[in-house]
Amino acid sequence: MLSHWVRAILQATVYDAAIQTPLDPAPKLSIRFDNDIRFKREDLQPVFSFKLRGAYNRISQLSAEQKARGVICASAGNHAQGVAYSASKIGISNIIVMPTTTPDIKVNAVKALGGNVDLFGDSFDEANRYAIERAEKEGLTFVPPYDDELVIAGQGTIALELTQQWRDMEYVFVAVGGGGLISGVAAFLGAIVPHVKVIAVEPAGAASLKAALAADERVKLKHVSLFVDGTAVAQIGEIPFDVVRSQKSDNSGTVIEPEVVTCSNDEVCAAVKDVFEENRSIVEPAGALAVAGMKKYLSKHKITGKNCVAIVCGANMNFDRLRYIAERTEIGEKKEAVFGVSIPERTGAFLEFCRDLKGRNITEFNYRARSHTAPDSLQPAAIFVGIALKEGKKERQIIADSLVDSGYQAYDLTDDEIAKTHIRYLIGGHAGIDDEQLFRVAFPERPGALLNFLEKLGQDFNITLFHYRNHGAADGRVLVGLQASETNSRALQDTLNDIGYDCEPIVDNVGYQMFLK
Repeated sequence: MLSHWVRAILQATVYDAAIQTPLDPAPKLSIRFDNDIRFKREDLQPVFSFKLRGAYNRISQLSAEQKARGVICASAGNHAQGVAYSASKIGISNIIVMPTTTPDIKVNAVKALGGNVDLFGDSFDEANRYAIERAEKEGLTFVPPYDDELVIAGQGTIALELTQQWRDMEYVFVAVGGGGLISGVAAFLGAIVPHVKVIAVEPAGAASLKAALAADERVKLKHVSLFVDGTAVAQIGEIPFDVVRSQKSDNSGTVIEPEVVTCSNDEVCAAVKDVFEENRSIVEPAGALAVAGMKKYLSKHKITGKNCVAIVCGANMNFDRLRYIAERTEIGEKKEAVFGVSIPERTGAFLEFCRDLKGRNITEFNYRARSHTAPDSLQPAAIFVGIALKEGKKERQIIADSLVDSGYQAYDLTDDEIAKTHIRYLIGGHAGIDDEQLFRVAFPERPGALLNFLEKLGQDFNITLFHYRNHGAADGRVLVGLQASETNSRALQDTLNDIGYDCEPIVDNVGYQMFLK
């Protein structure tokens, strides 16, 4: 007897718009990990994302009356393009609500696919509420991005294709945001080929499924990292969570907790490079997330000789992000470590340091002399150094121990996000300000964001440091230093809270202490 989900997936109407994507071999990764690894190429869909499947299945099954009234959705990403393309294909009116902060490249992409864009609100939540309100007032059909049975069934056609393309597959790795993709894939494979393990992969900064499984109920994350924007969801969908939880037992009745792998931004960047090296395609961070999770899972569990699929789910890459991805790939591949090291402030110290590294390749070296009144021998120099690795994290510890044994004070900054994103670009910025406080602020990427920050900050607090990096995301990452004495420190915190930007105080950061304070 066919399950409800299998029947819905078999009856899904996706192929008038979507294509059956290939399952391509990944020979380089297969050799590196000693497994047969293949990529399900959803980046080759007409809108470069799997989202087309769910959107078209939902819209194509509307009644004639619903089609006559049109559809509406809220999205700043792949769902918007899927709805716009599907509505145009069927010939019905559509409204795509996007936050006003959406980059022009994404707005123009939706318009090019036939989308009628309505910019509203500063965030997705505001845009989503507005879209639902318009749907109710105007009789439009709201098309959810993942929390809908027909949308999930559309995404589940990927699993149907996989069973036809590779009967011997044993593992399938799936990126998770709202959960539409993994619930469709897990429901079908769990019913048809229950021996196949479906592994969920989330960004470490947006692991809503992992949090929900730990709590045994859906929870809303307080903070969500936006780098892997295609999966940057604060709360797993209600229907997807129920589907994933239902996949907990094997044929013997043993309860098995669904497995979730979480990946850092650096690991995702390395996976983007892996996909490029396999097929010369540049996928978005979410598109490479399953590959990153697969690499981590296979390494952790020392799995070899298995047949593994990673669903490459999207390729709508913002070109501005490539610089950041290229910078972080070496660390993500565990081929580079970065250290903050104190060395003597005297002639010849750099030469001695290089000798003490015993032939290891230096990939980066940042140093700026600073004036001081004390003798050179009493004032060590702080250097920020990158060192090439051959043996990954194990070698990082060996280097750290070696530096200490050679008499250096050394700190491993490889996993320090503040150091990698900001400090390395500010080397030599010692100011000698005793009452400086450091904050990390997420600025909305829109005109006037900085002016708004400065106006609300007012003239009571002096800015002592400001560093901004644009990574092509909806939010810019800003490191800001402000002077605040003990008497007005509380007033500063209240002012920052009133501005409304996501703001985090940075306390006792090693890189800041070494290079900036």
